[in-house]
Amino acid sequence: MKMFSPPSAPDAARAPKPGLLARFRHQVNRWAKAENGTASLDFVICIPVIMAIFMASIESGMLMTRFILLEQSVDLVMRNLRLGQYPSPTSALLKQEICGRTIIMKNCESNIAIELTPISTASWNLPSASTGCVDRDHNVEPVTTFNPGNAHEVMLVRVCVVQDAMFPTTGIGLKLPKDGAGGYGLVATSAFVNEP
Repeated sequence: MKMFSPPSAPDAARAPKPGLLARFRHQVNRWAKAENGTASLDFVICIPVIMAIFMASIESGMLMTRFILLEQSVDLVMRNLRLGQYPSPTSALLKQEICGRTIIMKNCESNIAIELTPISTASWNLPSASTGCVDRDHNVEPVTTFNPGNAHEVMLVRVCVVQDAMFPTTGIGLKLPKDGAGGYGLVATSAFVNEP
C-alpha cells in the first residue's frame, strides 16, 4: 500500500499561480463582505437631515421672536401716538421709537418703512398695494404715505422691517419674500382711532 506524500518543493513551486483577474475578484468579494464603516455610513446619511431640522428650528424661533417684538413695539408706539404723547409725529420719530423697543433687530432704523394712512369711514377703502419694504440691494426706500390724520379719524399703520436670515437655505428662509440682498421683510399692521 502506497502512502500519499506531499509534493516536494520543486512540484509546489510549479503549481499555477492565481491570475490577476482571480486576485481582483477575491479582493472585491472581501471588500463587499466587510462590515467596517457601517456606523459612519448611517452617520453620513442622517447628519444632514438632523442639521437641517436643527437650523430650521433656530431660524423659525428667531423669526417668531423678531415678529413678536415688532408687533409689541408697534402696538405700544401706536398707543402712545393715539393718546397724543407725540405732539408732532414724524416718520423718523416713529422709526426711532419702534426700533428702540425691538431689541434684536439689526440696523432697524435703516431697514424700516412706516406707512400711516387715514381710512375714510364713509367708503372704508383700504390701501390695495402690499406693504412697501426697504430694498437694501438697491438702497431704495419705498414711497409710503405718512399722514398722522385728524381727530376721530381711523388710522391704518403698516410697518415693514427687513432682517437677514440666519440660515437662508433652510425651508423657513426659502419661502419668505426677500429683498435683493437676501433679507426677509417682517410686516406688522395695526389700526387705531385718533383721540380728540
